[in-house]
Amino acid sequence: MSCHLNPCCCLLVFALLATGAPCSPSQNFESVTADGAGVSGALPGQLTSPASRTAGPILPPQPTPEDVGDALMVHQRYQAAIASYKNAAPESAVLWNKMGIAYQLMFNLEEAQRCYQAALRLDRQNSHVLNNLGTIYDSLKDYPKAERYYRRALQILPDSALVNKNLGTNLLAQHRFDKGWEAYQKALAIDPGIFERAAGLRVDNPASAQSRGAMNYYMAKGCARTGHNQRAIEYLRSALNEGFANPKRIAADSEFAGLRGVPAFEELMAAQTAR
Repeated sequence: MSCHLNPCCCLLVFALLATGAPCSPSQNFESVTADGAGVSGALPGQLTSPASRTAGPILPPQPTPEDVGDALMVHQRYQAAIASYKNAAPESAVLWNKMGIAYQLMFNLEEAQRCYQAALRLDRQNSHVLNNLGTIYDSLKDYPKAERYYRRALQILPDSALVNKNLGTNLLAQHRFDKGWEAYQKALAIDPGIFERAAGLRVDNPASAQSRGAMNYYMAKGCARTGHNQRAIEYLRSALNEGFANPKRIAADSEFAGLRGVPAFEELMAAQTAR
């Protein structure tokens, strides 16, 4: 089979496969997983029927090429996963999306884009594929085109915290700070922990240091709003280091009022003021 696949899958981070790893202070885009990329089905020795106690064990089904590919993705063997997905049938948007994620995690954006486009030809309403295509264009710094894909994804899945977060990051990269913060607030309303932990696999944000500083600053606001003080302080430290924020601006921002008196916050502000 040529590069043809199924629609459920990973983000790229950008929210690709969910890893459960904590977000680093530097902002990344995420791609989404529709059903997760773990091996599905019972483990060997677990699948038995009531009659099996007398009639003998019922053997579990053999893993499909897609199951094998999913397992290889978990172990970061992306090239082998792609080879296994190519042997899967029938062709579907889910499989194409999974292959696109594997290519994107190997930084092969051209092949990833080709696979995502193939997935869209099979399922034009797949919000996960649209999100992942947005992350491709963000990686290429084509922010307006990435924005269009995120907005198309949100027309289909408006309650996706992940896509709203990606859109917010995209708008901040375009220096549309108010609109980016609005998108972040929507993401927070859907999932208050969206900035506290990663929702999936991540691809690095290629934005300038100033833009990354803005993203870290607004993510700090989001974390402070939901009571994730330690994470907010980490994001603020990055925003300060990248030159976007200064102690005076932080002190004047009411979103950070709850951090006052927190020792780590006070130490950070004192160190910045003394510089």
